[in-house]
Amino acid sequence: MKGAHPLNRKVDFKKDFKQLYLPKPSPEIIQVPKMNFIMVEGSGDPNGGEFSKAVEALYSLSYTVRMSYKSKDVPEGYYEYTVFPMEGVWDLVDRTKPSTDKSNYKYTLMIRQPDFLTAQGFQRFLEQVKVKKPNPFLETARFESMEEGLCCQMMHVGNYDDEPASFARMEAFCAENGYTRTSKLHREIYLSDPRKTMPEKLKTVLRFHAEKSR
Repeated sequence: MKGAHPLNRKVDFKKDFKQLYLPKPSPEIIQVPKMNFIMVEGSGDPNGGEFSKAVEALYSLSYTVRMSYKSKDVPEGYYEYTVFPMEGVWDLVDRTKPSTDKSNYKYTLMIRQPDFLTAQGFQRFLEQVKVKKPNPFLETARFESMEEGLCCQMMHVGNYDDEPASFARMEAFCAENGYTRTSKLHREIYLSDPRKTMPEKLKTVLRFHAEKSR
């Protein structure tokens, strides 16, 4: 039946993909599978207005997909699900500058999408959102598959500014267990709303690529 899901229940990332989104607060090695995302890119201080616009564009698109069961053209294979958390892949615009300079950040923000979303469906929803909620980041938003593969990850609990200590733990864990970090790029998965959560209670999944040392 169109719209039915084989699990016959709402898909919840906290239950169905627990290993990817609810790791322990200690480092571990994980194989991350191929997944589909809606993505936007930007640069600059994440505390600024441009970053907020990027986030808004991403959520506008994701919730339009989520609520598409109410539309006249329901996507083939639609099933009920909880919108996945926002993720960010972070790098520096100028790597000669210190990582503490937030104006030097560049980022790709993304939200995982359900399996039923197709490239054609994404384009349809994108055009709808452009009309209803114009946003400059919609002009470059894209729908892509990504496979991270072998990674080291852990749950970071606390202020975003305290993440370097957790990354140091992760790198030490890799060294002790025969793995090597392969890139300065890293991924953050945001499980808490910073507008409603005290900084010391923020939960963020930290992840970077790793490979078995030779």
